[in-house]
Amino acid sequence: MRASSLFCISPLDLVSRARSNLLVLGMVAATTPLATADDWSGWMGDQRDGVYRESGVIESIPDSGLKPKWKASIAGGYAGPSVADGRVFVFDYARRQGEAFNDPGKRADLTGDERLIVLDSETGKELWRHEYERPYSISYPAGPRCTPTIDGDRVYILGSEGDLRCLSVTDGELIWSRNFPKDFSAEVPIWGFSAHPLIEGDLLYTMVGGDGQGVVAFDKMTGEVRWKQLDSNAGYCAPSILKQGDQKQLLVFSPTGIHGLDLLSGEPIWNVELSPMFDMSIAIPAIEGNRVYASGIRTESVMFELNENATAATELWRGERDHSVFSSNSPAVFIDGVVYGTDCNVGELIAFDAKDSDRLWSTFQATKPDEKRFIKHGTAFLTRIGDSNRFFVFSENGDLMIATLSKDRFEEHGRFHAIEPTQEAFGRSVVWTHPAYANQTVFIRNDQEIVAYSLVKPE
Repeated sequence: MRASSLFCISPLDLVSRARSNLLVLGMVAATTPLATADDWSGWMGDQRDGVYRESGVIESIPDSGLKPKWKASIAGGYAGPSVADGRVFVFDYARRQGEAFNDPGKRADLTGDERLIVLDSETGKELWRHEYERPYSISYPAGPRCTPTIDGDRVYILGSEGDLRCLSVTDGELIWSRNFPKDFSAEVPIWGFSAHPLIEGDLLYTMVGGDGQGVVAFDKMTGEVRWKQLDSNAGYCAPSILKQGDQKQLLVFSPTGIHGLDLLSGEPIWNVELSPMFDMSIAIPAIEGNRVYASGIRTESVMFELNENATAATELWRGERDHSVFSSNSPAVFIDGVVYGTDCNVGELIAFDAKDSDRLWSTFQATKPDEKRFIKHGTAFLTRIGDSNRFFVFSENGDLMIATLSKDRFEEHGRFHAIEPTQEAFGRSVVWTHPAYANQTVFIRNDQEIVAYSLVKPE
């Protein structure tokens, strides 16, 4: 319509047309599903359960793959990114001197800086960075292990050598800090501090290690200690929240067992003994209903059941060779009576029946598709899409795929090579960092770059 013709329409016609347009828009809104936004504010997402809760995302990956929205250069680390309020937080290590080698039994001595780099989630432009000098003396010294934890206007980081820091999300200003070896005489685990900080209410929980201080609760605002509990080394597993009805407990997998603790006081409520070799309590326990599954390496695993009030635990069975799954780098998933996880012994993704530990199927498709025999600590990170049985699966070779997981099979719905595996493990190239999923985008890193890919479902 030409601009001059607008003035030939009467005011009543304009009102009538406006009402018609509003009616059409209302009908479209009523029939078109609206995308819901979701952040990824810490390890395994906002609710720390490995579920991605956004609508309007792709259901399969096309043969052409996904196009990157942006890329940004970073340095080394195993810490996955986190995303909140339009910012991406990535924690890395910029090495200056020393030989970085991967030997499970030896510590590498390096000098360099741990850095929290914050990027705009839409453009990848750097907004600010916080860095501090930190010599390393750990095995597998690529960089930090712990995903940053965002809580409101603050972000919390835990470095490989035990630097716990609280920063402003706006500009990176340091609010408070603790150092575990200095403040608690804690021993640095050979593979570095790895328990992603957990925020619940006014407290921050993480593993410190030592007599009476296996796990410590800090005041999240000041860094003051609220309580300490457990005689154990730090291990490598992040604390999580156990929900049973209206009850919440702190779920801790230490090198001596699985523990249910009171959130406010730290008082023990129940425990199940499990002592993985080399203190390798790593993967957070998998939960469905009142059943909990935890595993270490080799044949260390247990399935147990909590009573109605989660005040006592009853063992159902213990792991045996060629039964259940023995998770390490990536946690297992427990859905509809089936547990899915990557096995550190053979390296396959395995499904087993929760009632008796019998394996239902196994596949290398999720970890290393060209493998025929076994790969040590084969790794794939599983992220459930809403309440469906579809998952984003990120493999150690840098492939992102979508797959349906069921008791019958692993069914792939497309994959593409998202990033290069720049780390080394047991003589092969790997990428052992959990992606972040937020704002209909996946954010994936290695030791050289972080890449953002759109997950928006085509119209």
